[in-house]
Amino acid sequence: MSRPLTTTLAAVALAATGTLAAGTGASASADAGAGPARAAACNGYVGLTYDDGPSGSTPAVLSALTRNGLRATMFNEGQYAASNPSQVRAQVNAGMWVGNHSYTHPHLTQLGQSQIDSEISRTQQAIAAAGGGTPQLFRPPYGETNSTVRAVEAKYGLKEIIWDVDSQDWNGASTDAIVQAAGRLGNGQIILMHDWAANSLAAIPRIAQGLAARGLCAGKISPQTGRAVAP
Repeated sequence: MSRPLTTTLAAVALAATGTLAAGTGASASADAGAGPARAAACNGYVGLTYDDGPSGSTPAVLSALTRNGLRATMFNEGQYAASNPSQVRAQVNAGMWVGNHSYTHPHLTQLGQSQIDSEISRTQQAIAAAGGGTPQLFRPPYGETNSTVRAVEAKYGLKEIIWDVDSQDWNGASTDAIVQAAGRLGNGQIILMHDWAANSLAAIPRIAQGLAARGLCAGKISPQTGRAVAP
C-alpha cells in the first residue's frame, strides 16, 4: 500500500475516533461523545504497552502517541514513579493507563514471597502517590511468573499481563522491525515495547498508520480478561 493512501486512511480513522482528551476528567466525557463514531471506525482493538518508565524519554513518547491518536498502557517501575511523579501525572493527563511493573525490576521468580510483596506493594503506593491511580494491571519483569508471584498479584487485585507480540526493541530491533511486529497484532492482542527505546518512539507514526489501515484501534487492557478492548 502506498504511503499517501496509508496516511489518508490513518487520517480518516483518527478523525472518526475524535481527539483524545488531555486529562482524565475530560477523557470520560470525550469518550462518551465519541463512542459511536469510534465503534464504527474500529473493527478491533490492540494493546500498546511501554515498560520501564517513567523516564526522560516519557515526554517524547507521550507526545508522539497523542499526535498520532494512540493510547497505551504504561507499565511503570515504582522506583521511577517515585522519582518522576510529574511524568506519571503526564501519562494520565495524556489519556494513558498506568500499570505496575515492580519496584526495581528484579527476577521475581528468584525471590521469596515477602520480597515479591514488597516489590508489588511499594509500586502500587508509589504510582498512587504520584497521581497515577491504583494500578489494576501487573506485568512481571521479563515476563517471569510462578504461583507465588500470582498469589501476591491476587492479594492486590492485579491482573497479570504478559504479551502476544514482542517488539524486540529491548534487543536492538530496528524501527522497521518494530513496525512489522505491530503489524502482526490481531484483535485483543498486546505488544511489548519500552519507554526508553528510541526505535519504538520512531515507530509510533507508522504503527498508527498500520493499525488504521487494518481497521484496528489502540484500546485499553481489560483487568478482567487481560485482553485489549474498547476504551
